[in-house]
Amino acid sequence: MNELTHFNRAGEAQMVDVGAKPETDRVAQAEGCIRMQPETLRLIEQGGHAKGDVLGIARIAGIMGAKRTADLIPLCHPLALTKVDCSFDVQQATAKAAVVFCRVTVATRSRTGVEMEALCAVQIALLTIYDMCKAVDRGMVIDQVRLLEKQGGRSGHWVRSA
Repeated sequence: MNELTHFNRAGEAQMVDVGAKPETDRVAQAEGCIRMQPETLRLIEQGGHAKGDVLGIARIAGIMGAKRTADLIPLCHPLALTKVDCSFDVQQATAKAAVVFCRVTVATRSRTGVEMEALCAVQIALLTIYDMCKAVDRGMVIDQVRLLEKQGGRSGHWVRSA
């Protein structure tokens, strides 16, 4: 990668032309986390939150976020997704902090990749957790949102190094 593809020669924003690219299987995986007070995590785990099943609703929000990425990112191509998997791993980090990790895998058969869809899904899922829990914990922090892996297309297979 040695140039920004979303700009034309005059420096103006453009949607990349992918029309000549072959359709291939594309997969991307992203992750992120939200840090919170231990009591907030207990409410989530015990289902004692007044707004309902926090992680269940966040999972649906993540899936919807992946599906609506092109509506949110101006130059992103709308894609027909074939898979969106959104999962959570809950960890009590310390007596003063707890963490919910979110991991999303997105797949399609297309001319362009699904990295943005995976990243968007993680953000939307984590923002949904924040929204549902902000009444009891406004100090939550969304952190470490990143692409873990992408497969398919001309650039091939990429995996984040440790």
